Amino acid sequence: MHEDIGSDDMQRLIMGDQAAFEKIYDLCSEKLFRLAFRFLKDVEQSEEIVQETFINLWVNREKLDSEGNVWLYLYVIGKRLSLNELRNITQSKIHTENLLANFRETVNTTEESVFANEFELLTKKVIGDLPKQQQIIFRLSRFEGFSHREIADQLNISPNTVKNHMGTALKTIKSRLSDCGLLCLFFFFFK
Repeated sequence: MHEDIGSDDMQRLIMGDQAAFEKIYDLCSEKLFRLAFRFLKDVEQSEEIVQETFINLWVNREKLDSEGNVWLYLYVIGKRLSLNELRNITQSKIHTENLLANFRETVNTTEESVFANEFELLTKKVIGDLPKQQQIIFRLSRFEGFSHREIADQLNISPNTVKNHMGTALKTIKSRLSDCGLLCLFFFFFK
């Protein structure tokens, strides 16, 4: 256990004490950030990992052992989330490259090539503008082919939450691309 976090702090956390949670956050967040940054080499993504890890801690606090090592728990969750994010980034890039390679094989003219590049940039931007959780769920579903149940298990959320995020993400994407007249292409590639 972190030397400044005692079993009484853990017990208070388990009981839902916000001050105990904030103390643990203050003592461990910087160390957790450094762990995430070691994997991701990105400040914003590392900060998001810290936030997701502490959300996980709060949501699962009642399952914790008051005598347990809270830093070990945070370390394991933070490392798992960092590695998942790293894998998601890699898989997303591979899938996008494969999709674009297949799309480019069918392109015959300069005009079509320009259109394909514009579609690629716009689609990346629209997906990139989604809230982080929606981006992750959309990519896991559409790029990696995970079911709602698999995504829910991986992210420690309910399948209903996954379904709601996917519905919201698709509505946002549909709205943004329909404004540009590219909606039919989106559904052709991401149905």
